[in-house]
Amino acid sequence: MLRVRPLHFTSKIESWERLLTALGLVLTEGDTGSRVFDAGSGRLALHGVPEGAAEDGSTVLAVEVGDVAEFARRTNLSAQVEGTTPAETITADHGEACRITALDGFSFLADKAAPGADQAGGADPALAVVGVWLTEDPAAAAQTLRHIGARPRPVPDADETADFTAKNGGVLLVRPASGTPRSGLGFEYDGSLEPLRERLAAAGFHPSLTEEAFGRTLHVPNPDAGRAAPRVPATVWISEQRPMG
Repeated sequence: MLRVRPLHFTSKIESWERLLTALGLVLTEGDTGSRVFDAGSGRLALHGVPEGAAEDGSTVLAVEVGDVAEFARRTNLSAQVEGTTPAETITADHGEACRITALDGFSFLADKAAPGADQAGGADPALAVVGVWLTEDPAAAAQTLRHIGARPRPVPDADETADFTAKNGGVLLVRPASGTPRSGLGFEYDGSLEPLRERLAAAGFHPSLTEEAFGRTLHVPNPDAGRAAPRVPATVWISEQRPMG
């Protein structure tokens, strides 16, 4: 199995819970300091940190798998034609995990999914969690995602972007960017954004809708913006899913 489950660090965990609930995610695990929310497709983990902490407002790309050792074996088997072994099993502070390290130096963890951690009922089935990989080497990043079993999907233009879906939920995007490879977070909605905009407005948020080259995107003020490092995006985005190809 493969499911997208980014980890977001925030000193505004209550504000994030309000936003995620309005978006249509459902709380399935956690307590005051760490919480996991299920969307219709994919999951998002929140981890509380003190305001001003180095991690405040940042997102770490992560996935869930069924069997960590088997996931590592299959990933390395897929990559052996290139002479690389991107997967390494490790013991993290939360237990056994697999670290994936790409040629651009970017790494992320694959954690074992908790027993019974299937998508929760009650989540908006149209909403998907999106993990973003920003890198100067998008081709290598895309190849790494193929090795872990992510499924490529058509993109609207023959550029350096790459889109993937995970078998058990969530979306992974590769986008070109200068500087050190890093993660991003967003959402995708399979349907009209107007009802979602109305739902967010009714919950006290102030969403704005923008027309972009290959679809529309809803932007909601980021609970972390203005209180964390300047690198924190001003908004959280939700893109309208459009079939390609």
